[in-house]
Amino acid sequence: MAVSPEPSGLLPLLAGRPEEVAPLLLGAVLRHGDVALRLTEVEAYAGQDDPGSHAYRGPTPRTQVMFGPAGRLYTYFSYGMHVCANVVVGQEGTAAAVLLRAGEVVEGHETVRRRRPRSSERDLARGPARLCQALGITLEHGGADLAAGPVTLEPGPAPQHVETGPRVGLRGAPERPWRYWLPGEPSVSTYRPAAPRRPR
Repeated sequence: MAVSPEPSGLLPLLAGRPEEVAPLLLGAVLRHGDVALRLTEVEAYAGQDDPGSHAYRGPTPRTQVMFGPAGRLYTYFSYGMHVCANVVVGQEGTAAAVLLRAGEVVEGHETVRRRRPRSSERDLARGPARLCQALGITLEHGGADLAAGPVTLEPGPAPQHVETGPRVGLRGAPERPWRYWLPGEPSVSTYRPAAPRRPR
């Protein structure tokens, strides 16, 4: 999949629909403190048009940040124990976000090693919870302006080749090929479908 470049700067990059913006974030650098990651895998979520999105049923205190403006960080607890992070995208008033699934550590290896001492190099930021742990992102960073910090996003060059497939572990709209990754990157997740529901 070839991707066309967007105008320079953060906000023009984030203004489109999530499935358009998501592949353009591959290769961008997410930075917090002395740690920086180059994004290698992301997933798009289209709010009230997407049964897989947290905002599918409209705004709540938790999801309000997803309704804009673009360029904010949406954070949430996964399974009650892991923090995950999304970039809010699209037009203000319409919920949309891109989940940050994986990245390559490009600065701050020593800090990441202290945070993830038992991890292999491949797994330092492989998966959305590990990515947040590597960067030191917590729920308190929810709503942060990614242009101003403390967590920042620096656009990279438009990737020349992107692969797509279904989102990981998702029951809502599992057929949508809205996971995007850079081919050949060791930090990219292994695809897993949603676990079957247990009969009651």
